Amino acid sequence: MMAPTPWPRRALHGLLALSVLLLLVGLAAWLWLRQSLPLLDGDLTTGQLDSPVTIERDAQGIPFITAESRSDSAFALGFLHAQERFFQMDLLRRNSAGELSELVGEAALDHDQEVRVHQFRARAERNIAAMPVQDRNVLQKYADGVNFGLSQLGATPWEYALLRQQPREWVPADSLLTIFSMYMTLQSHTGNFERRDNALAELLPGDLYAFFVPKGGIWDAPLIGDARAPLSLPQTDIAALVEDGAPIAKQKMESEDMIFGSNNWVVGGALTEHGAAIVADDMHLKITVPNIWFRAGWNVPGTDFEMRGASLPGGPIIVAGSNSKVAWGFTNTTADWGDLIPLELSENGNQYRTPDGWKDFEIDQEKIAISGKPAATLEVRKTIWGPVVGKDHNERPLAYRWVAHDVRGANLNLLKLETAASTRDAMDLAPELGIPHQNLVLGDSEGNIGWTVAGPIPRRVGLDGSRSVSWADGTAYWDGYLSLQEQPQVYNPPSHRIWTANARTMDGEYLHVMGDGGYALGARQQQIRDDLFAREHFTEQDLLDIQLDDRAVFLERWQKQLSELLEGVDEYQEVRQQVENWGGRASADSVGYRIVRNFRLRFIDLSTAPVLTFMQRHAPDFKFGRVNRQVEYPAWAMLSAEPEHLLNPEFESWQALKFAALDLVLEDMAKDGLPLAEQTWGVQNSAKIRHPLGRALGAVNWFTAMPADSLPGDSHMPRVQSSTNGASERMVVAPGHEERGIFHMATGQSAHPLSPFFGNGHRDWVEGNASSFTEKSAAYVLTLH
Repeated sequence: MMAPTPWPRRALHGLLALSVLLLLVGLAAWLWLRQSLPLLDGDLTTGQLDSPVTIERDAQGIPFITAESRSDSAFALGFLHAQERFFQMDLLRRNSAGELSELVGEAALDHDQEVRVHQFRARAERNIAAMPVQDRNVLQKYADGVNFGLSQLGATPWEYALLRQQPREWVPADSLLTIFSMYMTLQSHTGNFERRDNALAELLPGDLYAFFVPKGGIWDAPLIGDARAPLSLPQTDIAALVEDGAPIAKQKMESEDMIFGSNNWVVGGALTEHGAAIVADDMHLKITVPNIWFRAGWNVPGTDFEMRGASLPGGPIIVAGSNSKVAWGFTNTTADWGDLIPLELSENGNQYRTPDGWKDFEIDQEKIAISGKPAATLEVRKTIWGPVVGKDHNERPLAYRWVAHDVRGANLNLLKLETAASTRDAMDLAPELGIPHQNLVLGDSEGNIGWTVAGPIPRRVGLDGSRSVSWADGTAYWDGYLSLQEQPQVYNPPSHRIWTANARTMDGEYLHVMGDGGYALGARQQQIRDDLFAREHFTEQDLLDIQLDDRAVFLERWQKQLSELLEGVDEYQEVRQQVENWGGRASADSVGYRIVRNFRLRFIDLSTAPVLTFMQRHAPDFKFGRVNRQVEYPAWAMLSAEPEHLLNPEFESWQALKFAALDLVLEDMAKDGLPLAEQTWGVQNSAKIRHPLGRALGAVNWFTAMPADSLPGDSHMPRVQSSTNGASERMVVAPGHEERGIFHMATGQSAHPLSPFFGNGHRDWVEGNASSFTEKSAAYVLTLH
């Protein structure tokens, strides 16, 4: 009889078998992934070009396209976008079209239903029909390039295999849908800021509304105008907002803290050694794998202009960059580009009142395809002003008049910036640009600088946009758009400096026409302004240093107050030591910074809780959202002055509330078991930069997620950074001197984890290294015929 095999030998055999199996699985996955790698070298016949096009890529994957016609360069860019980023493009178009459910299933249905009321696909097709022939040709050629690039992959992009789907071809309307997706990122598609602000203004006692919802303060740093005066304390007792015995609502104020918009600024030629203006731009967005931007460059055929900068996969344009004579960058204006209109209904609710009498709602039935399920049907109610997007706190239906709905809201006029020869020429194009309204900051090779609003500005009659009013009697309406001569602008200011950062930029009449869409607190903008005025001479590196400025100027007074609170309190001495030695900046290794910034937020939570409680009693789904972005001013007034009549009645004293806020911070920090000395800002602020599919399929993160670096920076300083949001790019460039420019981009050029360009450049973004704006020598050359 044969002796049994000893268990150690069995275990060894099993381990070897498992290792071989894992190796085979890994090899199969590697071979499968390789099939969808982009083409980098050689010659490729397309049969769709007027002349050959050359695509030279450097070792970082940054392409420069040389073509003899603009439509051919659009084809080549579409080819590149499809080869490197098609799944990302697909998500962008589906996001605004309300077509995500068709790809990912029922989980996206609520989103699709909310978005489909805007019928952006039909609007995109309408807008294209209204375009000049040459723009339609460029869009069509770009779409042809996308579809050809997709067809030349050895297999469909890997994401589709995981979803068991096939990619759908690209059509010209899809490129405008990517613009509408940016509208949804940068503006509200439901008018939420106006809706919440209306509710607060109508329901809160007037003096409490003025105090808790201020329109600015000492941190303002507009280009035109001054900071606002300090707040006056209200007379109304805050306890009047809370019913006896009723629980106090709690809500974390992360919406105030995590404001991701962008920074940009420019210095004139009088302050640079080469005499050209230098533009700095860092657009703050959610950062995923891949990055939203794709770096590219091309010659503009028949001219001496050369484009370089950040393109948006899905469209044939550079969004921010340089044409060698003018450079430009964008930040979100955060102004008011839409109006909610409370409707006056007939008794049966089937009609609404207009200046011409009662009208029936126009009803459309939208079918929403759902992967693995029968299609859903959505009823869209439309008015002469826009679709019905929801109800206000009084349950009145609201129509939405929004620039994004108009023909002028989305177009291809950014192409005109390719041949703008001066700052003045480029500024004159601003009202024609069909994009979400941006602070357009420009500089040219001659040293001229300028700011204006990129995008059409509505001319409001009978309303200022700050409150929702009925348009039924014809006294309130939009009368077209402002002319170029009426457009807000700043050109060659005496200081030779211009700066913006999502806070209020204007005052007076210019502020009146822009309105308020939820401006960010001005602290970040003020720090940038002060950094610019701290020097009289600038190089490109000097502007990068400002982009990387993580000094906690805004929090210095909070740190001082917290340190004084803890003085002599024995059980908090270790905390006080960390607070006193915080370093004064959002350093990844600072424990004190983390304590101070989170103490501020928890103090705001507790001190404003009676207001939230009151609002939710009248409007149960009320959330502050963007409407609380100026809450710093009442919070500081309560922290420093300790007015008894504004104390949350849950607490017996302001000191008790402050310690409660601190205890919440310390409890949260202790959850992962690390000692206090190791609970640094970097532990909380570690990168979570992942592929969109990683949320549903964790295994995707194994081979696509960026390293979990501990990141410096925070929201109220130039170096904006959280775990998932921050500078999607950093650009510093002087037109005509691009070789001296700097460009950072998180994650890299390619979405393919086996590509040599995957994650290439990410370390420069993390560490702030001065990586090149221009492409380097060609490492790969591909010729399309």
